[in-house]
Amino acid sequence: MPYRAPVAEFAFLLQHVVGFDRVAAQSAHAEATPETVSALLSEAGRICEEVLAPLNRAGDLHPARLENGVVRTSPGYAAGYRAMADAGMTAISADPAYGGMGLPQTVAACINDMAGAACLALEMNPLMTQGQIEALEHHGSDAIKALYLPKLISGEWCGTMNLTEPQAGSDVGALATKAAPKGDGSYAVTGQKVYISWGDTDFTENVVHLVLARLPDAPGGTKGISLFLVPKFIPDDTGAPGVANSLKVVSLEHKLGLHGSPTCVMQYDGATGWLIGEENRGMAAMFTMMNNARLGVALHGVSIADAATQAATDYASQRKQGRPLVSAGTGMIVDHADVRRMLMEMKAETFAARALALDLAVSIDLGHAGDAMQGMRASVLTPIAKAYGTEMGIKVANLGIQVHGGMGFIEDTGVAQFARDVRVSAIYEGTNGIQAMDLVGRKMADGGAAIHALIETVAAEAKGDPRGAPVAAMAGQLRAATDAMLAMDLNDRFGGAVPYLMGFARVLGAFYHLRAARAGDTRRVALARFYIERLLPEAAGLFAQAGHGAAGLYDLSAEDLIA
Repeated sequence: MPYRAPVAEFAFLLQHVVGFDRVAAQSAHAEATPETVSALLSEAGRICEEVLAPLNRAGDLHPARLENGVVRTSPGYAAGYRAMADAGMTAISADPAYGGMGLPQTVAACINDMAGAACLALEMNPLMTQGQIEALEHHGSDAIKALYLPKLISGEWCGTMNLTEPQAGSDVGALATKAAPKGDGSYAVTGQKVYISWGDTDFTENVVHLVLARLPDAPGGTKGISLFLVPKFIPDDTGAPGVANSLKVVSLEHKLGLHGSPTCVMQYDGATGWLIGEENRGMAAMFTMMNNARLGVALHGVSIADAATQAATDYASQRKQGRPLVSAGTGMIVDHADVRRMLMEMKAETFAARALALDLAVSIDLGHAGDAMQGMRASVLTPIAKAYGTEMGIKVANLGIQVHGGMGFIEDTGVAQFARDVRVSAIYEGTNGIQAMDLVGRKMADGGAAIHALIETVAAEAKGDPRGAPVAAMAGQLRAATDAMLAMDLNDRFGGAVPYLMGFARVLGAFYHLRAARAGDTRRVALARFYIERLLPEAAGLFAQAGHGAAGLYDLSAEDLIA
């Protein structure tokens, strides 16, 4: 299945849907001209099509493996990684003072989207590094930045994030990893971490871990967590990788998907590390990396949705079964009404999820440029984009299997891999349930001001659009659902959080489709009509569910559920 990088789609979205011109107008991003961005996306698209996409199946069939304590990566991954690093794809938005391009996060998001669709398991490596670069830029000392950022930005070294422990998953405050001062400015880090994506590799000179740990006498819970940089090899006086640190990969997880991405159990036995940020403020520093990762994971859903849609439309246009009941068709299954419904749904959902992710990226860029309102908007959009993008990735991958019929269930076609690879995206970087609870909890701490501002933007544009009446009406229902949430206690909010978030995303998806339709392309108009008439109505039912809060959820006891 040849992958086709959607470079023209990005150009359309940036120009007509998410308002990227506002980012390019910032003095910090004067170099992000349409010509520069187009050239970057075209070259990245070429690498994704020609270099990365052919590796996707190889990584699934020949997983990463652990040999004598060293991870051996899938065939071709080293060359694929090098191609990305040499093209600067690992450091699009990194600080130019350390070798980065300094371009907007939005441009990096477009490139990550394409790389994930081409080979998601490999793309996860530079995604982790990008997040670490941002964390060090914001929280690292000058000495740490000078030593580590040039190596991470060039791709000579790569980075990871180490949060989870066997007893501390979503409850990060329960972690037990310890860090003891060594008296020379460094710390001895001891503990075990699990589910560490790309915890080791054989194609970079060093692997740099950001590890959450607890200092002696630190308070309990998340308020007593600090962040440490712990390299696989301790740099020598010249900055080159020196002696091996006291850490190791204990084992690799055997996973449903993403076989080419080594998910490691990491053991730290007094490993030398350096404090990043302030003592007991590790969560604040790590959240810089996690918010970057949440946008990246939202795009993982989009990436897989795009790849699955391309595969399904190719198959449907070539497979002949039965006789479609339309006279002016191709005679292939693409002309059957139900197959057409699935394909339209796949395309409409992929567009909406991608637009949402890029809208978030634009708000992040504008927030970094000093626009406080856009920063608040980004805060609201982050959990919605992460949850909706990944849920749609799962949905679209499953529809892709359905379009293929029996062949979709056969591994040789490769479409089952999409469903396996994307499934974890709804779990990591904060489960989608946690994203929803964040939306109705912390993101409503301002009394719903930022959420209401976003709703009013949607409603105002919809009212001024001849196709927008259903969208404006549903924005009104979203407003009412938001007010109902604000009136609930916290557990009731949590009980209705997921349907509320998904209904919110439905309204935003219609908003983006309206903007696309205004560009005048008849294909955009047709897709917008499909979304607004067939998918947007789901929001009403979701808001009705959300309105019940936690009512009925505890009518069965824990014993009744088990019985």
